[in-house]
Amino acid sequence: MPTSRITARFEKVRAEGRAALVSYIMAGDPDLETSYKALCALRDNGADIIELGAPFTDPMADGPAIQRAGQRSLKSGTKLTDVLALATRFREDDQDTPLILMGYANPVFHLGYDAFADAAADAGIDGTILVDLPPEEDHELREAYARHEISVIRLATPTTTEKRIAKVAEGASGFLYYVAVAGVTGSGSADPEDIREGVERARRVSGLPVCVGFGVRTGEQAAAMAAIADGVVVGSAFVDHVRTSLEAGTPEKIPSKIGALAAELSGALADAGRN
Repeated sequence: MPTSRITARFEKVRAEGRAALVSYIMAGDPDLETSYKALCALRDNGADIIELGAPFTDPMADGPAIQRAGQRSLKSGTKLTDVLALATRFREDDQDTPLILMGYANPVFHLGYDAFADAAADAGIDGTILVDLPPEEDHELREAYARHEISVIRLATPTTTEKRIAKVAEGASGFLYYVAVAGVTGSGSADPEDIREGVERARRVSGLPVCVGFGVRTGEQAAAMAAIADGVVVGSAFVDHVRTSLEAGTPEKIPSKIGALAAELSGALADAGRN
């Protein structure tokens, strides 16, 4: 079911002639209840796939916005088991929207690959992106996932060679996450034409849909990326709404602000598909 849920979503957006909106929020930022409402707001406003961040103490691939989100989540006491419980709650009312857990290998390894795979499957997780676990070191995880058809989603960049993409694609499924710029999350957005060749190479070699992220914040940027990608990933822009709402003393507005941004982005992708 999990991998097929991702496949079904890409088939749906292809039939609609548009790119998928892949959105990201940090679980437990600022608390689990708000995260649940934000998940629903994303789903209700056009997010096709949702990446659910798991906080970690050493988030080496994350920029300042997501680092702060992780710190807020950890401060509220969020653990990996809480992230899975949040997914379970979301699945009570939604059996269609793919959920991707995004984080780091250490908490998963600590729980145990088999135990994590079982718990993730029970929670309705469709795949994971563990940014610090390369294909050379994830064989045990892949074996645990295979029993549940959970996708191993991997990363590629503009500097990833064709030979390396072939290695990255081994055992991967769901989609390939193409990092548009060098650096951490929230970095400046790339020019789509500068990465078009790399995205096409990644799609050809991997045989998977390619979703482009890092630095996409607006509907205009998303629409531009949609011209070359199967999906567009937006993360830091959503997370920033949490920070600004907290700073303004209006945490109750977080879900509505996240929903409004999702609506802007999904509308831009729909319009781009029609043009």
